[in-house]
Amino acid sequence: MLNVESLDRVDLCESLLTWIQTFHVDAPCKTVEDLTSGVAMAMVLQKIDPSYFDENWLNRIKTDVGDNWRLKISNLKKILKGILDYNHEILGHQINDFTLPDVTLVGEHSDASELGRMLQLILGCAVKCEQKQEYIQTIMMMEESVQHVVMTAIQELMSKETPVSIGTDAFAELDKQFKKTTEELNDALAAKEEIAQRCHELDMQVAALQEEKSSLLAENQVLLERLNQSDSLEDPNSPAGRRHLQLQTQLEQLQEETFRLEASKDDYRIRCEELEKEITELRQQNEDLTTLADEAQSLKDEMDVLRHSSDKVAKLESQVESYKKKLEDLGDLRRQVKLLEEKNTMYMQNTVSLEEELRKANAARSQLETYKRQAVELQNRLSEESKKADKLDFEYKRLKEKIDSLQKEKDRLRSERDSLKETIEELRCVQAQEGQLTTTGLMPLGNQEAVDSLAAEIITPEIKEKLIRLQHENKMLKINQEGSDNEKITLLQSLLDDANTRKNELETENRLVNQRLIEVQSQVEELQKSLHEQGAKAEDVRTQRLRPHTHDRIYGPMHSNGQYSHPCTWPYCPPYRKRAV
Repeated sequence: MLNVESLDRVDLCESLLTWIQTFHVDAPCKTVEDLTSGVAMAMVLQKIDPSYFDENWLNRIKTDVGDNWRLKISNLKKILKGILDYNHEILGHQINDFTLPDVTLVGEHSDASELGRMLQLILGCAVKCEQKQEYIQTIMMMEESVQHVVMTAIQELMSKETPVSIGTDAFAELDKQFKKTTEELNDALAAKEEIAQRCHELDMQVAALQEEKSSLLAENQVLLERLNQSDSLEDPNSPAGRRHLQLQTQLEQLQEETFRLEASKDDYRIRCEELEKEITELRQQNEDLTTLADEAQSLKDEMDVLRHSSDKVAKLESQVESYKKKLEDLGDLRRQVKLLEEKNTMYMQNTVSLEEELRKANAARSQLETYKRQAVELQNRLSEESKKADKLDFEYKRLKEKIDSLQKEKDRLRSERDSLKETIEELRCVQAQEGQLTTTGLMPLGNQEAVDSLAAEIITPEIKEKLIRLQHENKMLKINQEGSDNEKITLLQSLLDDANTRKNELETENRLVNQRLIEVQSQVEELQKSLHEQGAKAEDVRTQRLRPHTHDRIYGPMHSNGQYSHPCTWPYCPPYRKRAV
């Protein structure tokens, strides 16, 4: 079986890129750069489980990111969180030992290895969802090399998943585990620091030994040169031989110590790497336990609040007990309160009666105000009607003057007409006399027609033309005079009738208004008188009701002789109460 850790992450990314193209989403997904925006991966997740990765979740993924790596990182973070939540909430698994992808490298630098981790998480969601048989069948139909890499990635992801089984009643155990893990983490950190310090010391020691080795080698070289010049080193009895043996022994010891230190250094380095892995795991567990500890702390805070509330309840119960004891001792006070309530009821009845009388007085006052307002309105109306009457009187006088002038004009035209008639009669007489004078000695008197024909022959054409013109003018003047006179007389008569009618109406209305005003004034006077009497009666009643209580409270009880213990200075008090004892 192929191990994924030995598999190249770039090859894994290429194989998973080939697998993700089988979903046939609308977004481009052929290259690594196409997947860095996160849109194609979000669409694939929606196809895997549309109920969890719904439209609302998909709408939070920005589609138009372009080259903005910040928006790409934001989309990838949302997708990664959605995958982890889906594994935890829907599939019931938690990924512990799997290294999560670095979305910053994917979004900003298009890192293929980190993108392969992201696609591997999506692959895990696909092979564990409800439609897993369909997706597994699709994987089986791919090429053998791609299929082998994909199956190995699935096995690695499944080997690093643990089921989620944390109940709501396990906070105490989690707290203990959290403390234990914290202690182990502190011990591991202390051991790591100690090992790091030991490694540092060993590095310094190795460096010192290497320096010493180099110095010894240099010294050995010098000694060898000396030996070449002097005695042979093979002779152990010579000083150079003895020194050579001593140095050779020391050199072997130093080499053994160096080998031993290098081996211990490698051991410590391996131990340090193991401790770093343990620290990473412990940090992950620490984060999980921190979340659970926060929840436990919130529950503890809620418990403290409930304890505080229970303490308050106990205090309130003790107060209630004390109040109950006090209520048992309040029988006399209740009787006194009952008597005071009866007195208060009597006073309230008196107050209600006084308020009723005051309400009646206010109603009469409002009616009085209404009458006053009506009187003011009638007065204003009367003044307006008076102004209209004055205006109509003025128009009447003006029309009367106009009628007089027209009458004078009519008389003048009539006199002119009469003068014209007389002139015409005189002309006729003159014509007749002239005709008689010319026909007296020539022929006897005949019929009227002959005379007229003869007169017509005697009259000159100028006189005849003037006579015809005068007759025509007379006729036209008569017609015009009669028409204009009739029209003017009719018009003036109608205007005069209207003015007289309006004047009579205004006079009648004025009389009615005056009568109404007199009635309203009399009603106002009566209401004022009744209000004054009612106010005086109410004041007397109120004074008589309040006087005994007030004086008894302020000046003490009244004696049998009708006097008080203290002198009274109240201005409404009767004289016999002002006398001191």
